[in-house]
Amino acid sequence: MKPMTHSLSFLLLLLPLATVHGGGHDYRDALSKCILFFEGQRSGVLPQDQRQSWRANSGLSDGWTYNTDLTGGYYDAGDNVKFGFPMAFTTTMLAWSVIEFGEFMPPNELRNAMVAIRWGTDYLLKTVSQQPNRIFVQVGDPITDHNCWERPEDMDTARTVYAIDSPNPASDVAGETAAALAASSMVFRSSDPGYADTLLRNAMKAFEFADTYRGAYSDNANVRDGVCPFYCDFDGYQDELLWSAAWLRRVTQDGGYLDYIQNNGKTLGAEDNINEFGWDNKHAGLNVLVSKEVLEGSMYNLESYKSSADSFMCTLIPESSSSHIEYTAAGLIYKPGGSNLQHVTSISFLLLVYANYLARTSQSLNCGNIDVSPTALRAIAKKQVDYILGDNPMGLSYMVGYSDHYPQRIHHRGSSLPSIKDHPQPIACKEGSVYFNSSNPNPNVLVGALVGGPGEDDVYDDDRADFRKSEPTTYINAPFIGVLAYFVANPNPN
Repeated sequence: MKPMTHSLSFLLLLLPLATVHGGGHDYRDALSKCILFFEGQRSGVLPQDQRQSWRANSGLSDGWTYNTDLTGGYYDAGDNVKFGFPMAFTTTMLAWSVIEFGEFMPPNELRNAMVAIRWGTDYLLKTVSQQPNRIFVQVGDPITDHNCWERPEDMDTARTVYAIDSPNPASDVAGETAAALAASSMVFRSSDPGYADTLLRNAMKAFEFADTYRGAYSDNANVRDGVCPFYCDFDGYQDELLWSAAWLRRVTQDGGYLDYIQNNGKTLGAEDNINEFGWDNKHAGLNVLVSKEVLEGSMYNLESYKSSADSFMCTLIPESSSSHIEYTAAGLIYKPGGSNLQHVTSISFLLLVYANYLARTSQSLNCGNIDVSPTALRAIAKKQVDYILGDNPMGLSYMVGYSDHYPQRIHHRGSSLPSIKDHPQPIACKEGSVYFNSSNPNPNVLVGALVGGPGEDDVYDDDRADFRKSEPTTYINAPFIGVLAYFVANPNPN
């Protein structure tokens, strides 16, 4: 048996992280703004209660080349393209946030979160409306879009529709779409059971497509040039098959999906690349999700998933012998490649979810030389949240509109160009360049947007052109909603 001092000393090291900046943040305000961000990313016909009032209708002819309605959904980031892969992941994470932490949300914010989910699922249902033989994976030509700096309301670039017909594969996008629809069906089960049934039925169809025609969507010649290098499947499609099956198992408790994740774990690489979680790689999230059945349901035939989840968590513990996740000098989780806060928010989410699973079963995490309590995992997550909200060397909130100091020049077309309400005349493709190159703050505040974040040196230059740091994305915000909801109810977790 390991000496108790290891566990205690480790907790003593970590606990100050949760209290040094002592509850100085308004997590409820941050949660409200984090959800509000999604209204600024909407495509399609905007509702009467639209709160980001500088936006207007856009993309109203999307899908016409296929004689199909593909209006709605979200623009992924600071451009005007609807990429299906990250949109589906965003929707999955919005739903998972509500499933795990909805009980901590103030009622009006729970409603707003559900509205944000439905804006995603209504669109995703359209993308699978021609199943079992076709899935729509994207609307908008990113090359022509990225060559313009124009408002979504003015869009005159090609609204190319990218579709994949069987037997061509799209296991990644179809699998993630299945996960999103399945998870969302749990969210709407009590309030709108008919809609929940529709979501689940379509999730099952999307999973069948993903599993029957196996392969990466970006390997299709008619799609590759439109999705790469932006949202290529870099990490393989196998994780999405397991991820979607795991969600369908969670929702239905069907033994067939249990058999699938149990029997296909090894062949589909469940134990590979286990230290990543994001729009492309689902492994760490998959392992945490499946671990619930091991911890709470004693499904020991899934123990390998829990072992992988444990291993991932231990990489985050600086004092652990298996630690290898990098932190900046000021304590922010850091992975190279740009848009770093996507890793911070998704990992923080997994820390809190896993901590809850452990706490409910009165278990701790064994990291070789130390035992790590659920409290310690929550303390790491809180350190990340407080850094994002302003406890960092720049004294800057990386959430737009939160506190008095936040990025003013984010890489976002709609935010940086005059609102169509103030400047109703069209601003053509290249006419927007003057606004892109301007040193002035963006005229429209995209409240709640989380930018890509600072570099490895904890430095952030408020530069519109530096998209790796200054561009917001939907999949940075989505998991942060669950994280903030937890801290609304537990500002000083113990």
